[in-house]
Formats: sequence, structure tokens, C-alpha cells
Amino acid sequence: MSFRPEVRRRWRQLAAGAVLSLGLAFGLLRLVHAAPAGAPGGSASGAPEFKVPPDSLIPRDEVGASILRGRALAEATRDSLPHNVGSKLRCTSCHLDSGTRQSSGTWVGVYASFPQFNKRAGRVFQIEDRINECFRRSMNGKPLAMGSRDLRDLVAYMAWLSTGVPQGSKMSWLGLKKLTPVAGDSKQGERKFAASCVRCHGASGQGTVAATPLWGPNSFALGAGMARRNTLAAFLRGNMPFDSAGTLSDQQAFDLAAFILSHPRPRTPGVAGDWPAGDAPDDCPYPTRAGKAKAVR
Repeated sequence: MSFRPEVRRRWRQLAAGAVLSLGLAFGLLRLVHAAPAGAPGGSASGAPEFKVPPDSLIPRDEVGASILRGRALAEATRDSLPHNVGSKLRCTSCHLDSGTRQSSGTWVGVYASFPQFNKRAGRVFQIEDRINECFRRSMNGKPLAMGSRDLRDLVAYMAWLSTGVPQGSKMSWLGLKKLTPVAGDSKQGERKFAASCVRCHGASGQGTVAATPLWGPNSFALGAGMARRNTLAAFLRGNMPFDSAGTLSDQQAFDLAAFILSHPRPRTPGVAGDWPAGDAPDDCPYPTRAGKAKAVR
């Protein structure tokens, strides 16, 4: 079969245009994956810098709907998932500003750090495992079903917050800023609580409309990370009082932690099996079987 010369010329022009378009498309894809707009920016060393991706990057499709629903679940966890939350807490009671505040255990970049070995459990965790530990321990509730829409949406939101962070990396800003441990004075903590904390958390520590309970049946459970003195003090130091964060001294943070943790809270089933290698931290508030066995040797 033969074609007129003008037809052959037109086909060659179309083919050349198609190749050029494909080349541009692949080039743009490489640029997007290398440094997506609004993602954590690069430093002089090439490592990502802390930056919260703007909402304009949320796609307007099913994935975007999952991201937005995940954020809504984190912000209204107890109301949205009453069968899984046994307290009056929500995910963002600890992970402030929808998980974007750097000083409160931010989720920016956290998705990229999984899978990771969890010393407390003695096994490798996927991010779904870590989320469910928060439901079981921090919120004194029940884990979400693996593969459920609720768990997928929470993961989708955290994955979006990791936009631009290389998978398999653990960024320096993750976790709470560690403090040098000092002995806390519960009496001094009680005085500081009355002066700075009562207006939000109430005189009995049971919370108000503005803030969550700090002890009692509706607060975080004994197996939660916040039930550890060093962890709670670090959180308080960086984030409280809410309207003047960062004004506490290290000593005041440990005093407040000592006072808050002197009150009863729900017990988490199965915590005696924590840290099976016998390497429980010094501020673990409960005995473990491995720790007892190690002490006997």
C-alpha cells in the first residue's frame, strides 16, 4: 500500500510530535518524583527539610478523598470511631495541629520510616501496626481491622504528609526532642498545674471542652508512651501551656510529669510482655517479665 507524499509528510510530523510529547511527559514525571512542589525542600546536603505539604497538593480523586477522610478521622477519632476508642482522646490530642507540629511527634515523614523494628513489641512494625498500638494503648481502645477503610485512610493521610521524603529514611525531626532526665517534684508540679494547666484541663484533670483528660478512666492508658516520665516531660516542654508553648523549663516539665503520672489511669492488657529482650527504658511505669528475669540472673 502506498500513500501520497503529503500524507507521508503529515504522518512523520505527527510521529515526531508524539515522541516529543512522551519525552516531555517522562521528564516532568522525573522532576515531580525528584522534588514535588510543596514537598519538604532540599538542604545544602540534599536531605529533605521539614515542610508541611499544602492542601493544594491533595489530588481531586479517590486518593484525595481518602487523604481528607484520614485527616478527619485523626481530628475527631472518638466521635468517628467510638467502638475503637475507650477514652476521650483523639489522635491529635498528642499529635498537634493535625500531626504537623514538629514539636509534638509530627507525622510529616513518618510514613517513610516504616517498616521499622519496634523494641517494645520485639518485632518489625508496619505503619498500620504502629497506628493500632496508639488505639490500644494511648486511647485505651481496640485496634482497627487490618485492611479496613478507616485504617487505609489514616495511612493515606500520613503517606501524603511524607510527600518528598525518601522511603526507608528516618528524618531527624521525627519523635520528641529528648531531655536530660531530672528528678521531678510532684508537689512543685501540682503548684504549676494549678497556675498554668487548670484553665484548660480542669482542676480535677478530667479535661474541658478545650482540652483532654490527663488522668482517670478517660485519659491515656498505662501502656501508652505518654505514661513514661521522660516522654511526657518532653511533650510538655515543647508544647505546653498551649497558649505559651516552650516557656516551661526542663525542671518544670519533669515536675508536671511527676504530678500528672501520680494519678491513676486505665491499665493496658498484656504490657508485661513488652520489651521481650529485657531492654525496657528506665522510665517504664510497669514491670515486664523479661525485666524481672533479667534482674534475677
